Amino acid sequence: MVRSRVNLSTMVFLLILHGAAVVLFFNWYIRLNPCDGIPSNRKIHVVLLSSWRSGSSFVGQVFSQHPSVFYLMEPAWHVWTKLRNSGAQTLRMAVRDLMRSVFHCDFSVTDAYLPEHHNMSSLFMWSHSRALCSPPACSLTPRGYFSNQTQCLQTCGEVGLQGVQEACFSYSHVVLKSVRIFELESLYPLFEDPSLDLRIIHLVRDPRAVVRSREQSAKAFVGDNAVVLEQKSMPPAEIQYQVIQEICRSHVRISERALQNPPSFLKGRYKMVRYEDVARNPLEEISAMYDFVDLDMTNQLEEWIYKLTHGKGKGSLKEAFKITSRNAADVSQAWRTTLPHNKVKRIQEVCKRAMSLLGYTTVNSDKEQKRLDTDLLVPREPYQFSWLPQKTEHSSNN
Repeated sequence: MVRSRVNLSTMVFLLILHGAAVVLFFNWYIRLNPCDGIPSNRKIHVVLLSSWRSGSSFVGQVFSQHPSVFYLMEPAWHVWTKLRNSGAQTLRMAVRDLMRSVFHCDFSVTDAYLPEHHNMSSLFMWSHSRALCSPPACSLTPRGYFSNQTQCLQTCGEVGLQGVQEACFSYSHVVLKSVRIFELESLYPLFEDPSLDLRIIHLVRDPRAVVRSREQSAKAFVGDNAVVLEQKSMPPAEIQYQVIQEICRSHVRISERALQNPPSFLKGRYKMVRYEDVARNPLEEISAMYDFVDLDMTNQLEEWIYKLTHGKGKGSLKEAFKITSRNAADVSQAWRTTLPHNKVKRIQEVCKRAMSLLGYTTVNSDKEQKRLDTDLLVPREPYQFSWLPQKTEHSSNN
């Protein structure tokens, strides 16, 4: 009798051991063969990677309002403001780890950056996320409807972070916008994580237009400028040029890393988008972005995007961080009539390499700058922003 019990226990143990071995082998197989005919219902994770005043708030809303997307605007803001006396290079790993946790819908990591008594309203720009204004986070906006930020601020802010996590788990896509990533290398562990399906949309904009827009809300960037410049001291008049130079260098680093002899895990997972192309052909460009991350365009979204990009607004200081109806094409050209040519010339000097790489033509005189019938955007045909290994000379200069 005792012998029988021992044999049964041994058999159970062996079955458990066998089951564990099967699970381990399957996980190993998935890691080595993620696309070999095995269907996957896992989430798709997207980083909308850009720089300040490059149209990322608008493109972020294009994703936020999609009924399949859980969107969060700039989670890295919490790291930069909590550790404000550091530099961007020092903070990049903390930003990466925070993003990894949010991609896994784990918001406990934010405890290190939020006030002691916190809730959903403690998250930066939380009301810009339709998902946080909709069930299960908040009952205000039914899924499939467009959210209203003002109403959301008034109604949903007291929800706890548990509600945020539940909302995150209930969507097929998690999209995070960030203007605080200056190279791709720190994100490599996320690309290699078998539990994540990471895609990068790299949104760039003419640096002359970026400077013009930053000047309209200069006070809002004082703290971020110090982090970008690694807390270096310099004359105030020089700061904006040094910052835009670092931004331009980051675009070169990121695009070259992704497009020229990249690691294999980046294949098919990087897409560059120019804001000016979105402004000129919003539906076409946004549809291409949706396709890249496996989202479908809806009739409601098409109508919303058209209205948002064909308004009469030109953009103003009060609208610096708001999404309002504007004529997108006019906004993208505004720098040509409002920015003094001496500033334009200096921007072109510090961003020469980035402008050449991204397809922005320089101007050599004030007259040339203000001739709006002259197109300064190089057609994209010579600039195939896809995964194509190329041999080129790398440089850490502009």
